[in-house]
Amino acid sequence: MSSSSTPRVSTSTPTASSPPCTRPRTRSSASPPEPGLPSPAPHAALETLPRSNAMSPKLANLAELAGRVLLASLFLLSGLSKIGAYDATVGYMQAMGVPGVALPLVIALEVLGGAALIVGYQTRVAAFLLAGFSLVSALLFHANFADQIQTIMFLKNVSIAGGLLLLVANGAGPLSLDRR
Repeated sequence: MSSSSTPRVSTSTPTASSPPCTRPRTRSSASPPEPGLPSPAPHAALETLPRSNAMSPKLANLAELAGRVLLASLFLLSGLSKIGAYDATVGYMQAMGVPGVALPLVIALEVLGGAALIVGYQTRVAAFLLAGFSLVSALLFHANFADQIQTIMFLKNVSIAGGLLLLVANGAGPLSLDRR
């Protein structure tokens, strides 16, 4: 042991055979390095953080199911409300330049597509069709960006399409008819 009261600091750098540190750095990147220590690379802390999936598989399955139900409920309820207000909906569609004869197809897509998402049947196909419908609806009915409400409605439709595209990419999950 050295007679000096100052502790020795190693200035050696890790080698390729050294295991990486798995705890995050506590020093901010804006502070200067301590004297005698090498300056860490700016991305070094990000590379060494451990990855963990804290969600249990059962909770993840329930979250997937809840996400599908929440996304689908918008379409299911909207399609059913169009049945109840059929003439008013035809009038609105025609006022926006969309032929009213398309309404039965819209209702079928919203009701059947929403139901398919809820039970997880042909989820990728239903989600793809509903994502396309959401984007087309945004462009046809909510493209008046001078109106703040219409801008919000446009962004809502685009966001819903994004959620649906996640279903296209990942499928319905284990709690679905697709996984039977």
